[in-house]
Amino acid sequence: MSVPPFAAHNAPSGLFASPTEPELVEAHKPPKRSARFEWVSTVDHKRIGILYLLATLVFFCIGGLEAILIRIQLAWPGNTFLTPGLYNQIFTMHGTTMVFLVVVPLLLGLANYMTPLMIGASDMALPRLNAFSFWTFLFGGVLLHFSFIAGHAPDAGWFSYTPLSGTAFSTRNGLDYWALALLGIGVGTIGTGINLIGTIFNLRTDGLTISRLPLFVWMVLVNSFLIIFALPALNASLVMLLVDRLLNAHFFTEIGGGSPVLWQHYFWAFGHPEVYIMVLPAFGIISEVVPVFSRKPIFGYSFVAASTVAIGLLSLGVWAHHMFAVGLGHAWEYAFGASSLLIAVPTGVKVFNWIATMWGGAIRLTTSMLFAIAFLFTFTIGGLSGVTFAAVPIDWQVTDTYYVVAHMHYVLFGGTLFAVMAGLYYWFPKMSGRMLFEGMGRLHFWLMFIGFHMAFFIQHILGLDGMPRRVYTYPAFPGWTAMNMLSTAGVFVIGISILVLLANILSSLRSGQPSGPNPWNAWTLEWATSSPPPEHNFETVPPVRGRRPLWDLAHAESAGTARPVQRTSTIKLSMAVFVASEAVFFAFLIAAYLYYYGATVSGPTARNSLDPQRTLIFTICLLASSGTMWLAERRLAHARHRSFRLWLAATVLLGAIFLIGQGAEYAKLIANRITPARNLFAATFFTLTGFHGFHVLCGLISLTVLLGLALRRRFTEKEDSGLKAVSIYWHFVDAVWIVIFSLIYLKVWA
Repeated sequence: MSVPPFAAHNAPSGLFASPTEPELVEAHKPPKRSARFEWVSTVDHKRIGILYLLATLVFFCIGGLEAILIRIQLAWPGNTFLTPGLYNQIFTMHGTTMVFLVVVPLLLGLANYMTPLMIGASDMALPRLNAFSFWTFLFGGVLLHFSFIAGHAPDAGWFSYTPLSGTAFSTRNGLDYWALALLGIGVGTIGTGINLIGTIFNLRTDGLTISRLPLFVWMVLVNSFLIIFALPALNASLVMLLVDRLLNAHFFTEIGGGSPVLWQHYFWAFGHPEVYIMVLPAFGIISEVVPVFSRKPIFGYSFVAASTVAIGLLSLGVWAHHMFAVGLGHAWEYAFGASSLLIAVPTGVKVFNWIATMWGGAIRLTTSMLFAIAFLFTFTIGGLSGVTFAAVPIDWQVTDTYYVVAHMHYVLFGGTLFAVMAGLYYWFPKMSGRMLFEGMGRLHFWLMFIGFHMAFFIQHILGLDGMPRRVYTYPAFPGWTAMNMLSTAGVFVIGISILVLLANILSSLRSGQPSGPNPWNAWTLEWATSSPPPEHNFETVPPVRGRRPLWDLAHAESAGTARPVQRTSTIKLSMAVFVASEAVFFAFLIAAYLYYYGATVSGPTARNSLDPQRTLIFTICLLASSGTMWLAERRLAHARHRSFRLWLAATVLLGAIFLIGQGAEYAKLIANRITPARNLFAATFFTLTGFHGFHVLCGLISLTVLLGLALRRRFTEKEDSGLKAVSIYWHFVDAVWIVIFSLIYLKVWA
């Protein structure tokens, strides 16, 4: 008996709503005004996944061109092909493009396309949020590259260390574009993370329990939680950098008492989990490809899944190994060195699991499998070179050399990108209905494999020989010219391999062999539907009684029993995840306030500038609004619509009173010439309370819209679900203010 392709939910459609099956069908219909806008207005996860892949392909070509320009400049010493200033811009744009606009969205695009298919769902849990996330990401990418047209691209490196990224050293607006673009990309990425979590938890077909998830989906799930907890650290850092640059504050400038090292802590609190955000889905791809082309189940499924969770948790606590050269003190260096060594253990477990899966298997050396094997070889080298940075004395010697450049490219290019290529050759038939040409695929593989190792292995030796990174030229020391020429030649070979890949894709789309639904005789659910899949993905979903449902279907005697899947409210889960992400964002802003609280500052402080008694009145109004919000929900639950509208109006009124009070306090401070530029107290106060006020304003706008709908007609199920989402958000905003009020205003009375 077949399982229905989509388990209907009673939540409505909307930005944070889970649609029912009829709504999904309606949402997937082409816009009536013109078929030309189908791809622009689509909410189909497959089309959005393809849009991600196409956008990242364009950005990859741009980033690749930037890499070629960098390597031409470094081909021989004393080269003047690029000026120092232009080199810094291209160097910064190359790193930013490849990290934020290629690797991460490329993996999110694959997750977007494949995750619903692999769990037997018709679409993502939140289709409109899915579309919003993509267009927000694309807007950020376009804004970043618009900086070239605006006159000056960012030039402080993809990490933008302060004070180099401050206005004293970067006077042009390139860094402003960089920060604003990354904020947009971060918002889109967090939206996709929320969506994937809601989809995996709530839209799995019956029988597909968590312990039976395909490993790609497992790793996408852990990766999504990493996004939720890591990206807000970057967003908070960018906010403070923009306040420094645009409002003349001093979060990260020593002249005003700020700390450039704080930027490094905040950036790498995001940056090291970001490494695993760029790697975990790649691990998932390898965990799907290797078993299929070895004709064996994955060895140690539970170990692979558990080690993924361990990597996710440990990755949040190893950021400071990027900062050993700062001089953290021996205790911190020992602690972060040990944690950096520890995280290598679950990663190594995966490598042994993949090798054990291939051992004794009937290996088919397709292009996909060749890239998977190349991933194992290359990523292992990158992982071993990464472990050396956990040894503080070694890190001190090589941290500012090309040894780091080699390591990073072995992990992200030779690791992640090789895995993505394995996934592309594996899933291209499912996406297109056509097979890629294996002959051209093998040519692509060997060119990329040889070119990559030509370009980057030699950089290990350059680094150990002392060549510094982040320089636009270098002296003619013995051997350096020859090694740099070899590295540059390797980059050109990689470029040729990309041209072969593009030619293969275009020719295969035009005249490739039809693939059929399951050309690889694979086992997971995406191969149970046609290639490419229909709009609704499945006519019927095979029963899931194990980890290899299609194998179980062909060998019924080996199958277990189908189990019901426990589901939660998609709207509540999604909002809870969003609130968790926002809580991390506020935690970093609050930490900055506490970090500077004891600093010696001249001028205004909380004690001599604020009026806690008056603010207490507005605080009571805000906290009372949580009570009126709860009463409004209760009245609606009992169908007492008139009372519901009154309590909802009271919530809006109380929230508005709080905002007016906050605005009056700001006006008084500004009248007394207290602005973010005045001192560290003013900078942290305005940033923290300002962003809280912005959240209150967003909540008020949502509540006002709901009130308008309630005054026009009785609430339907759609608006009811929207009210629940806004209610969770509103209670969170009130809870954040309790913390802010206690830390800032109550200390005045203490």
